[in-house]
Amino acid sequence: MAEGDEIEDVEEAGVEGLSDDVALYPEAADPQAIVERKVPADIREKFEIYSYKNAAVILSEVRKEEFAEICDALRAFEITTDMIKKAGGNESDMPKLFSKTLRPKGWHETIIQADLLVKLKWREVVRHTKSGKPVTEARDREIKRERYLDGHKIDYVKGTVAFDLEWNSKDQTFDRDLYAFNAFFLSGAIDCAVLVTRSASLNTIFRDLAIFAKYGASTTWMGKLLYRLNAGRNGGCPVLVVGITPKCVIDWVPPPAPSSEPGVTAPET
Repeated sequence: MAEGDEIEDVEEAGVEGLSDDVALYPEAADPQAIVERKVPADIREKFEIYSYKNAAVILSEVRKEEFAEICDALRAFEITTDMIKKAGGNESDMPKLFSKTLRPKGWHETIIQADLLVKLKWREVVRHTKSGKPVTEARDREIKRERYLDGHKIDYVKGTVAFDLEWNSKDQTFDRDLYAFNAFFLSGAIDCAVLVTRSASLNTIFRDLAIFAKYGASTTWMGKLLYRLNAGRNGGCPVLVVGITPKCVIDWVPPPAPSSEPGVTAPET
């Protein structure tokens, strides 16, 4: 099967048809050994992590202050089943949790605007000497495109690091985020980004709470993000992907596993 066919199958199958192991589709990501070396163990224990274009290395070795603040925000990120059941997509309580920890430390919603100035230079033959040798003079031309970049927004930017969250928006929102990341990156405004979304492992909780339909296949979750990154839609921008797992849900208790012995009922919790 061709790679493109696999991507189409992911789109058509949706969340229900996929394994909860999203690692089926991180083939363009950095080796997980890099993530294990560069991302703190408690963060890896709580979240599902993938690194693209050496994002984990850049954050841990070059942007240590910003990465430490992001890790602190992730450690403080705790949600409840009531929060999950609320409607509201990215207007839910989830972004407020990150705003509470990151805004006071100087992480601001940032819009990029830029004009493009293109300079063309060449040498042009203006005459010939008596012997026939061409004589050239320098020529140049400028092309200015005003507002070449305008309106691309990232929810949290500090220094040269971007951070964003997509909890339950339409999955096309990922295209907007990745395009914005790359626009900031190509302009030199950032050198890496962190994007948080739902891990497929949360499906167990959604089913248990009977709200699985609310978090459909065409919303923002890890499976919809990874294949976009594998296709290179982040351009040259390094991206660290963080998946929210059931370990972030502080009041959910997994249902007891059914007993394998005939006639034995699992004890109530």
